[in-house]
Amino acid sequence: MTTLSASPREFTLRDFDFELPPALIAQHPAAERSGSRLLDGSSSTVVDRIFRDLPELLHAGDLLVFNDTKVVKARIFGEKASGGKLELLIERVLPGHQVVAHMKVSKKPLVGGKMFMMGGARNGGFDAVLLGRWPDENGQLFHLQLSDEPHALMEKHGHVPLPPYIAHTDTAEDAQRYQTVFARAPGAVAAPTAALHFDEALLAALQARGVQSASVTLHVGAGTFQPVKTENIADHTMHREWFEVPEATQQAIAACKARGGKVVAVGTTTVRTLESWAKFKQASGDTQIFITPGFEFQVVDRLITNFHLPKSTLMMLVSAFAGYEHIMALYRHAIANQYRFFSYGDAMLLTRTPG
Repeated sequence: MTTLSASPREFTLRDFDFELPPALIAQHPAAERSGSRLLDGSSSTVVDRIFRDLPELLHAGDLLVFNDTKVVKARIFGEKASGGKLELLIERVLPGHQVVAHMKVSKKPLVGGKMFMMGGARNGGFDAVLLGRWPDENGQLFHLQLSDEPHALMEKHGHVPLPPYIAHTDTAEDAQRYQTVFARAPGAVAAPTAALHFDEALLAALQARGVQSASVTLHVGAGTFQPVKTENIADHTMHREWFEVPEATQQAIAACKARGGKVVAVGTTTVRTLESWAKFKQASGDTQIFITPGFEFQVVDRLITNFHLPKSTLMMLVSAFAGYEHIMALYRHAIANQYRFFSYGDAMLLTRTPG
């Protein structure tokens, strides 16, 4: 007798949509990092917790993997030679004082055109010259030559690149709280937000529990906020981000697996980094990995993550990880119970659904 197995479900963009009351979009961080709420969705029984409860949910020998990227003050204002206002969001720093950036302007300058940022070099700011598109002539990003070292210029003249759904201009609080306590490698234009909930006291409690830690780097790009627009999700072109999995972290993961511990990714950026490394056998470089239901995870066992935008690639990632129906049920629970959403919002804990 031949047994016919059910064919896997075909997902479309509308499957990842949901109605979110605007009042649930967090505009400011919780008073304490570890005082945010944690929706424990690691089993079929959903439990409402506080984030500082996390050590009770992990075990000695587990390995937390963090993204140690550091958010840079990448949003900078200026004007063209004609006087037209513009805004740059510097996505990547290249050698020779060159950068790759998003540009918001009514009419794009021509190649070779000079832009005067924060008044220009003659008035205490700096100049930028358009070299072309990036990564090729049809790219959505712009390749620019700056008049000085980019990181120094961003630190002096830039603004914290808050997400588009946060309504206020950046403040001193944002400079501190839209950054993890262990941020090390400058290069992100968006925070690895699940890691924002960790403070020194919580890290100490996890260490006392016997939970080990390791780091990867993925410089989060603005593309993380771009909604998927193709109803057939396979037609979506994923944005490109730079990552690195250090040798010490590779060894820590192997040791964790050998002792039977769980690899716990802090944030979807860590998942994308680790699974890119495992899938493509490359420890550093650019990744455009697009994780959708049906993806075969090789490294990550559990995931700590914030709540994500409707129709986003990250909704698809968490659905692939923990199961579509489970995720949608968790989101319904979170909305009904007034959880706070997105970058400054609350978090949830997930376990990988057996593939």
